[in-house]
Amino acid sequence: MRRFLRPLRRHLSQPLPNPSDMAAPAQQALAFAYDATGLDRELLLRLWREMRYARLIEEKMLSLLRQGKISKWFSGIGQEAIAVGATLALREEDYIFPLHRNLGVFTSRGMPLQKLFAQWQGKASGFTQGRERSFHFGAPEYRVIGMISHLAAMLPVADGVALASNLEGAEYIALAFIGDGGTSEGDFHEALNVASVWDLPVLFLIENNGYGLSTPLSEQYRCTHLADRAVGYGMEGLVIEGNNVLEVYRTVRTLAEQARRDRRPRLIEAITFRMRGHEEASGTKYVPPHLFEEWRRKDPITNYEQFLLQEGLLTEKERQETLQALKKHIEAAIKPVLEEPEPTPDPAYEEASVYAPFSEPLVPPPPDPGPRTLRFVDAISEALRQAMERDQRLILMGQDIAEYGGVFKVTEGLVEKFGKARVRNTPLCESAILGMSLGLGLRGFSSMVEMQFADFVSYGFTQIVNNLAKNFYRWGVPPKVVVRLPTGAGVGAGPFHSQSLEGIFLHVPGLKIVYPATAYDAKGLLTTALRDPNPVLFFEHKALYRSLQDAVPEPYYNLPLGVARIARPGSRLSLITYGMGVVKALQLAQEMPELDIEVIDLRTLLPWDKETVAASVRKTHRALVLYEGTYTGGVGAEIAAWIGEHLFTWLDAPVLRVASLDTPVPFSLTLEAAFLPWGRLREAVLKLAAF
Repeated sequence: MRRFLRPLRRHLSQPLPNPSDMAAPAQQALAFAYDATGLDRELLLRLWREMRYARLIEEKMLSLLRQGKISKWFSGIGQEAIAVGATLALREEDYIFPLHRNLGVFTSRGMPLQKLFAQWQGKASGFTQGRERSFHFGAPEYRVIGMISHLAAMLPVADGVALASNLEGAEYIALAFIGDGGTSEGDFHEALNVASVWDLPVLFLIENNGYGLSTPLSEQYRCTHLADRAVGYGMEGLVIEGNNVLEVYRTVRTLAEQARRDRRPRLIEAITFRMRGHEEASGTKYVPPHLFEEWRRKDPITNYEQFLLQEGLLTEKERQETLQALKKHIEAAIKPVLEEPEPTPDPAYEEASVYAPFSEPLVPPPPDPGPRTLRFVDAISEALRQAMERDQRLILMGQDIAEYGGVFKVTEGLVEKFGKARVRNTPLCESAILGMSLGLGLRGFSSMVEMQFADFVSYGFTQIVNNLAKNFYRWGVPPKVVVRLPTGAGVGAGPFHSQSLEGIFLHVPGLKIVYPATAYDAKGLLTTALRDPNPVLFFEHKALYRSLQDAVPEPYYNLPLGVARIARPGSRLSLITYGMGVVKALQLAQEMPELDIEVIDLRTLLPWDKETVAASVRKTHRALVLYEGTYTGGVGAEIAAWIGEHLFTWLDAPVLRVASLDTPVPFSLTLEAAFLPWGRLREAVLKLAAF
């Protein structure tokens, strides 16, 4: 593996910053051999100015922190060469995924300092109107996509952007930062693996600064260099001196141009040092003092500045004038932000900002579905096919979904029609693929991600809950993804292939949750979900795939999300349910016609149709909520609580719930039958009717 470095000592850590005073740097031997061959003076000076600019901003923030005017700061002092060198090495069209120590990325991309200050202060004039702290935000107009606190979670998103570049036949690439500690997270490994398998033009840049918060490298990993891991993923890995800005610049520029040509990923490990604490409150007492002095001599700014002065590329007068101008600019930018009031809370506006508006006209179904019947599974398949015909930027991703057609054969035949670029088999890495769907969404692609079984979505919890669900609320870009989830018990599949997990996600603002009970609804709701800009979790009960069929129009059509249907009208009792519960409720209503049960099929669980439920309960004065999930904290618990709170005066009896036992799903068919709620439904209905 090619190296850009002599062997480096592995003892890294953190000291105090070098003050940016107006005195010229003391003459001493340079810590690095700078090679400026072929680089013009303008670029060489810009690299210096951008590093100095970032350092001066940081020092101002630390001063404000000591004065109590800001609450928190993550310092990148001593690491400026990586952020600045990498950013300036890229083209403006390239996407960058920085972390919280990469101020130089934001400033080198020309983002307005006053708006950045407002962002860091949580002010309404910031990039996210006070909704995000520090660098946790995206600015697509600058091709900068900020982090979430889960660190490695953004690497799959970078993969998604790189995939979009391939699909568009474009030249832009993605560069994603990660710290040494974050390389232990699953998303790091999943993202590198997919990038290599799928030939994605993405650079993964590890800032190895010695510590994951307070945990030293010796307790983080055992390999000699983190870049050595590249071999296992079949990609090139390089180790560079992260404090040498010209080495960073040359390396990133070279690898970026190679990636544009061969569409392959690279892993770069930049050796550096964290001169402050993880954040200011954590301090640096855990770092051996001699490391601070060692790395102070390697300061990326003072060394490079001295090199420029020695080579006559920068004069002392230019240096002082530049520093004065930068300080004046910083003071002018922060003054109005400090005077700006805190955001005025507006709950209605905040709630209205959670979901991206979906105002496109829907294609209505024919008035008469016609004589043709389809199985549930075939209706899903037809919806996918017709949606892909209408939307050339719709991408399908999932395990075994291409030639094999998926374990339930939902996607069978689609790869032959649309090709492997759009129907993509994935490695077993649910989190990475879900993250990639957000990256595709940043470029205007829509995607469908199939979970082989709904149970496996637990691997993608971070991506769904913290990336997909929050992205539009945070900075206004919806992900445009549907996650299909074969779900449900009743087929003897045991505790890891049968769970009903929809209730877990009901608590997550920003998601939409759909759960159809008929083939007709499955097609119409899925085609709509694939057009909706928001993330949609689309649950499909496995036991319905081939056991249920009904009339389904052949032409493309949509059904609105968030609208329940009256599956059976009645007047004495409202039975509110969804999915397999609708089938069981209709069977019982047919067996007990004297009870005149009204069956409400919710169809969409988030947002659910309160108006239809309320109208039914006002008519029948009795309500029973049936759901397959476990009893405690399930979907039915929320609906029952809402009915009790808002419709209490209309009720002639308590609201009842019928759900599965509060146990895992057992494998034995007899135990599973006892676990499921269907055997307890009749007794509950009779009890409610007799109250």
